[in-house]
Order: sequence, then C-alpha cells, then structure tokens
Amino acid sequence: MVETFRNYLTSKAAFTDAELEQLEAGALVRKLKRREYLLQKGDVCRYIAFVVSGSLRLYRTDEAAMEHILRFAIENWWITEAESFRTGLPAEGTIEALEDTHVLLWTKENFEQLKREIPAFNTLENQLAGRHFDAQINRLYTSISHPAEARYQEFVKAFPDFYQRIPLHMIASYLGVSRETLSRIRKHAGSH
Repeated sequence: MVETFRNYLTSKAAFTDAELEQLEAGALVRKLKRREYLLQKGDVCRYIAFVVSGSLRLYRTDEAAMEHILRFAIENWWITEAESFRTGLPAEGTIEALEDTHVLLWTKENFEQLKREIPAFNTLENQLAGRHFDAQINRLYTSISHPAEARYQEFVKAFPDFYQRIPLHMIASYLGVSRETLSRIRKHAGSH
C-alpha cells in the first residue's frame, strides 16, 4: 500500500528516501468496506486521506434529505472535508466508501508538520490545493452556465474512469440533475 503512495509522490516531485520514509511513517492505514464512512456529518474531520485503492464520495444532505455530491476520489486522489479539517468545527459533509477502499490518513498536526519539514511536499500540496480551487471554480461556472448535456460530456471527458465505477444516480447528483434526466442524456448521446 505504501509503495503506491511512494510511486505517486516520486512521479510528482523529487523526494529523498528519508523524506519518503518520514511521509510514510506519519500515515495511518485504514481499510473501509463499501458503504463504510470515513467521516459522518457532525463529526470533526481529523484526517486528510490519500486513496490507495477504491473510491470515496464527499456529500452533503439538505433539509429534504437529498444528497448532493460535492466530489469523488479514486486512486491517487486526496480527500478531506476541508472546512472541518481546517477549523476543527463539526463537518457539514460525509465521506463514504463507494467500493472497498484503502486509504492513508494524516492528522492535521502531522500533515502541517510534514509540509514544514519537507519543502517538496509543501510545494506539491500548494500545487494540488491551487488545482483543486481552480477545478471548483470551473465546476461552479459550468453548473450555472451549461446545460445538463454539456455538464455530462465535460464530466465524462474529465473523469473517464468515474462513469464506469460510480452509480448513475451518484453521477446525476454530482451534476445536479435527476437520474431520469441523466438516463435521457446518455441515451441521446448513444454511449457511456
């Protein structure tokens, strides 16, 4: 499991063996069964997770008990409930395994210490945070300015592995459309 993380890191930046060992030593290994929660709404998010295998979703539930998926994470992706992780306040979101999933976890304190002590890791994390912010802005813009068909096509293009692994109703939730609407879009597109 740690080898997957090591390969990920070395593909992104130059790390010494000692730095890699330090990053690995700070990680907790956790195995989640399908439908098991990494975080439940109302709990404080104490970890940032790196997905070694499997998939997760981060979602919030509205007053009518409708789930709204904010993001997915598959192998070599990071996930956390950022607001709770940053502030220490109870989480508004829930993180759930969509498949049997293996993650590496770091506490906020450990993660911050690793960023301070390993410049390449700090640089990598800053780059990832910037890309995540940009992706969220683009997703917001797309959701308010593009029709459902275009949102689906952009989703398939951006995340070609997701639509085969993630249930249709969850993709619909992520796109902000009903399952029926997404089924019509897929039928009209003649693929996926």
